[in-house]
Amino acid sequence: MRRKFEIFFIMYVLCCTFSEVAAQQIFRAVGYNVENLFDFRHDSLKNDTEYLPGNIRGWSSGRFREKVNKIAKVILAASASYAPDLVGLCEVENDFCLNTLVRYSPLRDVGYRFVMTSSPDERGIDVALLYQPETFRLLSNHSIRIPSREHGHRPTRDILHVTGKVATGDTLDVFVCHFPSRSGGVKSSEPFRMLAATCLRHAVDSVMEKRSFPRILVMGDFNDGPDGRALTEILQANPPGHVADEDRLYNLMSGKEGGTYRYRGEWDLFDQLIVNGVLLDKNSAFHTDAAKAVILNFPFLLEEDDVYGGDIPYRTYRGMRYHGGYSDHLPVAVDFMLVFP
Repeated sequence: MRRKFEIFFIMYVLCCTFSEVAAQQIFRAVGYNVENLFDFRHDSLKNDTEYLPGNIRGWSSGRFREKVNKIAKVILAASASYAPDLVGLCEVENDFCLNTLVRYSPLRDVGYRFVMTSSPDERGIDVALLYQPETFRLLSNHSIRIPSREHGHRPTRDILHVTGKVATGDTLDVFVCHFPSRSGGVKSSEPFRMLAATCLRHAVDSVMEKRSFPRILVMGDFNDGPDGRALTEILQANPPGHVADEDRLYNLMSGKEGGTYRYRGEWDLFDQLIVNGVLLDKNSAFHTDAAKAVILNFPFLLEEDDVYGGDIPYRTYRGMRYHGGYSDHLPVAVDFMLVFP
C-alpha cells in the first residue's frame, strides 16, 4: 500500500510540474536598427538618391535582397522555440522593403504583419513594428509627429504607437522610436532628442491616464545611452530596482555591459528597452524583469576592428564603400512571461 502511495505521489508531482511548465510561455520582443534598409527605386518625395543603382553607393536590387535576407537571419537567430512575437525596426524606407522582408525572405513562413510610420524625415527612413497576429492582436496604431521644424531643426522620424492584446488578454502599448542623431555634435543635437523625449513622455502619460493597469514597452534607437538627459530627465526612465512603481518607467538596458553601437573604439548603448512598473510585477500574468533583457551579440554580427582593436558590428557600408555586412547596430531583446491559470 505504501509503495502504491509513493508511486502515486511521484506521478502527481510530475504532472503538476509539467502542467506548470505548459502553463507558462515566453513572449519575445526584439529591437533592431537595420542601417538604411532602402529599396532600389527612386521616390521623388525622399532624398534616396544615394541608394539607387548606378549611384555613389553602388546599391542594387541584388544587394537590397541580400540585406533583406540577412535581416531575416538575425530575426530568426533571435528566436527561442519560435520567431520573436514583436520586432521593432529603425531605418526602413518604405512598405516595399517590409513586404519583401515578411513575404519573400526566410521570414515568409512566420506570418509576420507590420505597421510603420510615414515620417517627414529628409533621408526617407522610418520606424516599423513586425508582429505575429496569433500572439499580438492588433487594436490600433498611429504616428506621433515631432515638431522639429518649429524648433529650428530638420524633420525627424515619427514615433510609432501600436496597441494590441497578448494571449493573457492584457493590453500592451508599444512605442518604437528613432531619436535625432548626434550629427553636428552631442551637445548641439541634444535639445532635439529632448524634444522627441518630451513628445514620447506625453504619449506615455496619456496611456497611463487612459488605462487602469497600463502595460507599456518602449524600444528603439535613442542615440543616447541609458544615462542621457533625454532618457533620465525628460522620459524619466530609471534603472530597475527591487520595488517597481507602476506609474514610473524603467530602462531594462541600464547597467548592461557592452553596447549596441561602436564609434572610434568605444561602445555606446543607444538601443533601449523600457517598460513601466506594471510589467515588472512578477505576480502579473504578463511580466518581465531586467535579467531578461539582453544585447544580441551573435558572432556573425561582429568583425574585428582593424583600427581600434576588439570587435565592431559587421555593417553594410564603411563610409561609401559597400562592406556586405548586417548593420552598424546590434539588436536587443527582452522576454516576457505569459502565465496562465
